Amino acid sequence: MKITIAGTGYVGLVTGVCLADVGHTITCFDIDERKIQELNGGKSPIYEPGLEDLITKNLEAKRLHFTSEPEQAYADADCIFIAVGTPENEDGSANLSYVEQAAIMISEYIHKDTVIVVKSTVPVGTNERIARIIKERVDPSINIEVASNPEFLREGSAIHDTFNGDRIVIGTESQETAQLLRSIYEPLNIPIVTTDIRSAEMIKYASNAFLATKISFINEIANLCEKTGANIEEVAEGMGYDKRIGNQFLRAGIGYGGSCFPKDTKALNYLAKQYDFDFRILESVINVNKYQKDKLFLKAKELFQDFTGKKVTVLGLAFKPNTDDIREAPSIDIIESLLKENAQITVFDPIAMGNVEELFHDKINYANSALEAIQEADMVFIVTEWREIKELTLAQYKESMAQPVIFDGRNCYPLHEAKELGIQYYSIGRKPVE
Repeated sequence: MKITIAGTGYVGLVTGVCLADVGHTITCFDIDERKIQELNGGKSPIYEPGLEDLITKNLEAKRLHFTSEPEQAYADADCIFIAVGTPENEDGSANLSYVEQAAIMISEYIHKDTVIVVKSTVPVGTNERIARIIKERVDPSINIEVASNPEFLREGSAIHDTFNGDRIVIGTESQETAQLLRSIYEPLNIPIVTTDIRSAEMIKYASNAFLATKISFINEIANLCEKTGANIEEVAEGMGYDKRIGNQFLRAGIGYGGSCFPKDTKALNYLAKQYDFDFRILESVINVNKYQKDKLFLKAKELFQDFTGKKVTVLGLAFKPNTDDIREAPSIDIIESLLKENAQITVFDPIAMGNVEELFHDKINYANSALEAIQEADMVFIVTEWREIKELTLAQYKESMAQPVIFDGRNCYPLHEAKELGIQYYSIGRKPVE
């Protein structure tokens, strides 16, 4: 069976490379010719640990192919996965234009019975819409089946998640299509959940919305801990032993970011409004996260009042470790707030620095290491808990900074160490060390 992946973004590229690695013959298509050239040379356009090695391995094994020629990609494919982006519109809805463009292009080149699998994150009802777009354009004698197959990959561990996922969701009205997709995923030996198409679409949004809710809930508990004198880490540990709750996503911090949770929570809330449903919990989750991103800056503002001329360091720019993704990253909000206050800003991130430089150019300074970044700083914001950042000792902060004042959004250090060293240390959901 010949499989084509439409789109070489995060989801499409990881999916294609991993399916090739378990033995399938995969063609990845993208209209960006420069990106295709890089991929054929073994270079990944995104940062994901281990991805370039897998690309090179499967290119050499002739199981993986990259092309910008639609006829080469689609004409002879048995199964086509649509894995293009669905970015957020201004009103919070999902922008489906790329999915629709992919469907129109596919319909121009398929000449035989084909299964179309929508892997992009799309609102309920989109698969039916895509089926109509394609069936209206192809010869009526060609049988087209459309299925929903949402992805559940975490940036920074997407390859591991592909091979060790909790479940694979297949949404289809056809038993034959369900069996075909089962055969594709069989080598992964992961539980498969088969549903109708609309339920599969909803599973993706519901899963991300629930995880976002859990993050916002623990952050609200952390904010209450600060007022009551409780310690959020001890509270979360005690909660996590309850099997009904679990210990995942109970780490308090400065909010969620990235390409999934912010976009998907807003898209689900927009969908609810389309059906005249007031999704009050989800609206609260979105608002809580918006406030939480400002948490560190507000703590610093209360302490310093005036940032003019202050040397401020921001450690960690990606929304989480092991990715270069700065979409909806708390670091961006913090930098923008500090610039408005006329602070002198130095930043460091082991991977995401280039993406931030495209945003801020020479408005801020870029250090080559975490240690270099904190030299003579008046205050430091710890935003992303990269290993390279956590390896800095509090003693190094004290020795390097003009005055050791740390605002830690990831609770990287024990409170007693900060107290013993005489460092002013403000974290999330824990007592300040002053």
